[in-house]
Amino acid sequence: MKRYSAFAIAREAARYHTGWERAWAAPEPKPQYDVIVIGAGGHGLATAYYLGKNHGIKNVAIIEKGWLGGGNTGRNTTIIRSNYLQDPSAAIYEKARSLYETMSQDLNYNVMFSPRGLIMLAQTHHEVRGYQRTAYANALQGVKTEFIGPERVKELVPIIDITGPRYPVLGGLYQARGGTARHDAVAWGYARACSDMGMHVLQKTEVTAIRSDAGNVTGVETSRGFIGCKKLSIVVAGHSGHVAEMAGFRLPIESVALQALVSEPIKPCMDVVVMANTVHGYMSQSDKGEMVIGGGTDGYNNYTQRGSFHHIEETVRALIETFPMLSRLKMLRQWGGIVDITGDRSPILSKTPLGNCFINCGWGTGGFKAIPGSGWAMAELVAKGEPGPLAAEFGLDRFRQGRFIDESVAAGVAH
Repeated sequence: MKRYSAFAIAREAARYHTGWERAWAAPEPKPQYDVIVIGAGGHGLATAYYLGKNHGIKNVAIIEKGWLGGGNTGRNTTIIRSNYLQDPSAAIYEKARSLYETMSQDLNYNVMFSPRGLIMLAQTHHEVRGYQRTAYANALQGVKTEFIGPERVKELVPIIDITGPRYPVLGGLYQARGGTARHDAVAWGYARACSDMGMHVLQKTEVTAIRSDAGNVTGVETSRGFIGCKKLSIVVAGHSGHVAEMAGFRLPIESVALQALVSEPIKPCMDVVVMANTVHGYMSQSDKGEMVIGGGTDGYNNYTQRGSFHHIEETVRALIETFPMLSRLKMLRQWGGIVDITGDRSPILSKTPLGNCFINCGWGTGGFKAIPGSGWAMAELVAKGEPGPLAAEFGLDRFRQGRFIDESVAAGVAH
């Protein structure tokens, strides 16, 4: 694989860009792999990448029903933060945030990580107490956050109205090293690095059945024939329940759509990411000038990847109270992604009833920010057969034991 650099750009410009290679190969499947990863989204690709980088396992196939990064990885609002209350959550999200810091250099691919800062607004006295509690917990966890007052919020976000008629801004939980990254570039960078290690990225390859014998997976039936494996990793987000059913077990998750939209491009007006959980909306400004807006999940189970008028009305109406300038913008486009949600709003990285099968799911609305940390932890679980410190608390057995990691209550919102 040729390295990307300023010199490479200059060289290719001189020969009319005729020398660029494919970013990743399009191979035919082999009969057998050491590990098959189902799902070529961010989490699946990161799992494969860290299997190779950290554990030397490179005979790997990443199988994707559609196109690479075409699921939730390409359908999110790109927010990155780690200011969670519960210790296991803070640990894995902070690992992910720290890996984002050096990802462009590690992958030799610009993922456009922007540590522009993130504010979670406190618009009720209950939220003030909750975020102050989280700031104390983050200090103990080694996660750098602080609770700031409304004047500081206004200084960081000039377009905000802190005197709102129903929900005045009383402060905010500020993480200066939170921010955003380019979602597509994260998937493309991981795919390119995996391909360079000799791994096979198999797009347009649907898994139709999972074969097992004596309690262990032997391989998967696909639209391109049977592919054998020694270990299987299921990383398919909103379709986790469906694929787990193929393997013969059930998951404590439900799938719902999460919608988002962007406005027409405007001049730079907001440097940070803002989450307003009382009205359940969040917003940042993209490099192209669009206001990227998201809200809560749909209130019913579904597999829809489209937007709806109801979401626009609910989310934008609420945000306009805090950001009046939004009322003058036009919507450019809207979309939805399918997220899988657990009862405690925390993920599952776990062994399964099949001895050599592992599953990574349940990230709900917080999947993008976790990609590198999730891949790091999942690779360790697959390689060693037992969870490491990052994944230890996120096993399936916690639901049987009642040992929940309750981020729905702790964070006030699952994003």
